[in-house]
Amino acid sequence: MQLGDWQPYDEAGRRKYVNGAERKRFLHAADQMGNDVRALCHVLAYSGCRISEALNLTRDHIDQERGTLVIRTLKRRRLRFRMVPIPRRLIVMLTAMPQHDNGRIFPMHRSTAWRQVKEVMLAADISGPMATAKGLRHGYGICAAGKSVPPNLIQKWLGHASGATTAIYLDAVGVEEREFAERMW
Repeated sequence: MQLGDWQPYDEAGRRKYVNGAERKRFLHAADQMGNDVRALCHVLAYSGCRISEALNLTRDHIDQERGTLVIRTLKRRRLRFRMVPIPRRLIVMLTAMPQHDNGRIFPMHRSTAWRQVKEVMLAADISGPMATAKGLRHGYGICAAGKSVPPNLIQKWLGHASGATTAIYLDAVGVEEREFAERMW
């Protein structure tokens, strides 16, 4: 699949991203789970990181003073880190987590984490192509674009090498397009 071929909708026209109401339900359902799953779900929803990036987090990746997570970007050839702002309550949640023998915050394998996210999606009554960790990542990008976060920050926070990748989220939102349409109506 080429970059220009990606769309925020699948071949049946269904969204591939979690919307605001779904994100809220997802986080509420995550709050009913154990601490590891709860924290992982909050990290995914509030940072837009990939599931493997979240699983690589250690206590050293939490910058309490700046209120950020330092995330190692995995989809790059060279070693890259990015700082992503997260809510203070998530900083508190993560610093309260025990650090495991391997130094990581989350003691689970990628496939286990994926299943846990799917379970929380099910508990939140979210189904379809958006009911994945990647749906949370896409939802983060769509939400940021919809809130008029500058494209360079969205690109930085998501760890995109190319602004063209970020532009997909900007085009998908079309907030200005809707405002023009409302004027016409």
